[in-house]
Amino acid sequence: MNFVDEAIITVQSGNGGRGCVSFRREKYIPRGGPDGGDGGKGGDVVLRVSSGKRTLYDFRHKKQFRAQNGQQGQGRQKTGRDGEDLVIGLPPGTLIWDAETGQIIADLVEAGQTFVAAKGGRGGQGNTRFKSATHRAPRFSQPGEPGQSLTLKLELKLIADVGIIGLPNAGKSTLISAISSANPKIGAYPFTTLAPNLGVVQAGSNQPFIVADIPGLIAGAHEGTGLGIRFLRHIERTGFLVHLVDASRIDLHSPLEDYRIVNAELAHYGRGLNEKPQIVVLNKMDLPGTAESARAFESAVEDKSVLLISAVTGAGVERLISHISRLISKPKRDS
Repeated sequence: MNFVDEAIITVQSGNGGRGCVSFRREKYIPRGGPDGGDGGKGGDVVLRVSSGKRTLYDFRHKKQFRAQNGQQGQGRQKTGRDGEDLVIGLPPGTLIWDAETGQIIADLVEAGQTFVAAKGGRGGQGNTRFKSATHRAPRFSQPGEPGQSLTLKLELKLIADVGIIGLPNAGKSTLISAISSANPKIGAYPFTTLAPNLGVVQAGSNQPFIVADIPGLIAGAHEGTGLGIRFLRHIERTGFLVHLVDASRIDLHSPLEDYRIVNAELAHYGRGLNEKPQIVVLNKMDLPGTAESARAFESAVEDKSVLLISAVTGAGVERLISHISRLISKPKRDS
């Protein structure tokens, strides 16, 4: 299934049913009074978070959604049946925008959370409602109210505790597969990852946490180079970032080059990503010459502690998991 994280849809709630014009026609009551019932309410369009959905793929082809109309009222003061609500399932983390105004109207995060995007029209009143002392036989009723029509932009932002960032081929997919049950495509060439991956990490006896791996950034990503920055939205909700650097690529004369490229792209993107706390991790420490490169990097970065790992061999990975787990649980203990 393709990863789809944006969609434009049109939703239409149901129209209210028309009120009924009717009069009692019973034996021995040849001129009975009005007994027209009210029309039923139109169905709502309801957006609901479904934990079983991961993308907006369902909206790739289906764009129009309409709830059921309310039914017309009937004689003997019978109210028409309400139209059924239309419930649209969305993945957790979906932002709902009014496509016409550009305003965010809902942010659906937790499973089961609902939002009524379009309310159904009220049913019209039957002629029974208009009977009075001076108007005993009203021959009119109300039409039902029309439903609402909206064009919505759906934007998915994955919900994860930790985001893994880095240049292409830094080993992000290898790391997420090493620490979680995720099985992303892995290859020794840039842009193996073409869509975000989510993995659940079990950290010993501590609560599990969710990690997101996004396609690698390159210099100029904010201008559309490479895969651009469209996937950065999927780490906006994270508490902090794991900044993965390929130790085998470190230039001893300019050891922070790769590290700075990624941070520059975060700053260009904005939305607070460049202000998120980072765990700086040097990967591929199993390769020759990386020990010297790591020393040069650590001397240059100065104000940050650096973790050394090999996602392939597993060296240092448990320490990284424990460190992440401590950071995640610390705010809970302090609150």
